[in-house]
Amino acid sequence: MKVLVDAFGGDNAPLEILKGCSLCLDKYDNLEIILVGNKEIIEKTAKENNIDLKNIEIHHAPDVISMEEDSGEIMKSKKDSSMAVGLKLLADGKGDAFLTAGNSGALIMGATFIVKRIKGVKRPAFSPVMPTSKGPVLLIDSGANVEVRPEMLQQFGIMGSIYMENVLKVKNPRVALANVGTEDHKGGELQHEAFRLLKETNVNFIGNMEARDIPAGETDVIVADGFTGNVIVKMYEGVAKELFSKIKGVFYKNAKTKLAALLIKKELYELKQYFDYNQYGAAPVMGIAKPVLKTHGSAKADAVVTAMKSVIDFTQTDVIGKIEQNITAMKKKGESEQ
Repeated sequence: MKVLVDAFGGDNAPLEILKGCSLCLDKYDNLEIILVGNKEIIEKTAKENNIDLKNIEIHHAPDVISMEEDSGEIMKSKKDSSMAVGLKLLADGKGDAFLTAGNSGALIMGATFIVKRIKGVKRPAFSPVMPTSKGPVLLIDSGANVEVRPEMLQQFGIMGSIYMENVLKVKNPRVALANVGTEDHKGGELQHEAFRLLKETNVNFIGNMEARDIPAGETDVIVADGFTGNVIVKMYEGVAKELFSKIKGVFYKNAKTKLAALLIKKELYELKQYFDYNQYGAAPVMGIAKPVLKTHGSAKADAVVTAMKSVIDFTQTDVIGKIEQNITAMKKKGESEQ
């Protein structure tokens, strides 16, 4: 498998991206990596930090789109950025998948207009996997589409279900709609119509779900508009960060608590790892015609390694082909019923 990697995406690029890619070649068999970015800087960074790039191809892209820039610039002033060039290489068949830790808005814009959507898919969606007490849950959408229509949420449910069943091997994954209450009549017009459409699909739709029930593992896929989904995922991350900060403060309070921390050091580490978003790798941009995945903007080398596993699993299980088949079949069914 040949994976295109944005060498200049994220807060810790290019150093941590280069470190991670070098580690990936040691960990994964039959993997080829093409680093996309300023060749001179990549080679200089590798040399200064003793990073072996001898088995990694470099495709020169002179520019960078920063995390702060407007997403539309990827199609205007930043056509030569590492992200734009990487997506163009993917679209041209020069790689099997694309991975970045860069600007989320630019990625959605570039993936949509350079790589294109799966036929029949109305909007692409960010799909991060998050921890719960009963296993992982996929949140779709987490920020790509602030405003959506009911049929988009229906497609999100289908795409999320296919991902969980094929990549994370969850049998008959439960799909829920994020809402302000669990009753069928809760929410606004968008939620009412999306509820009806999701019931008509062949996914295991279990109804509405309040945000407080997500961490308990009551569903495998949570469907939301991008605004709601982004609030959920950011709150998730923030609460976990503050919780462990407070726990650390308790255990470092005095000699007695420090001793207690030593006694359960292993268990505390395991708990921290359980809530670490890096363990779930990269989030696929669901609905794009070729594999495009986004890892966290603050990703370091170990997160790149985990993200690469997501890239491999997503690509090898042909989630994209299965989504296209499902969307096409649903469209034909709707036409025959008219």
